Amino acid sequence: MNKELADLRKKSVEQLSAELMSARETQFGLRIKHKTGQLNEVSDLVKVRKKIAVIKTLINEMKLKDEK
Repeated sequence: MNKELADLRKKSVEQLSAELMSARETQFGLRIKHKTGQLNEVSDLVKVRKKIAVIKTLINEMKLKDEK
């Protein structure tokens, strides 16, 4: 996760927003698969949810830094 976090920190707010939309689409697909019984790795849902939280946190950090 540290390498992924370092890669995300290098991106701009626009790139992070695009990454967030991609993660949310992935989450939606995983939720659909889970409900229909096609998802084998339920832990993928948790991983994507945590990635979304990290991205949103980074976006908020950057916005707060820009305000100062």
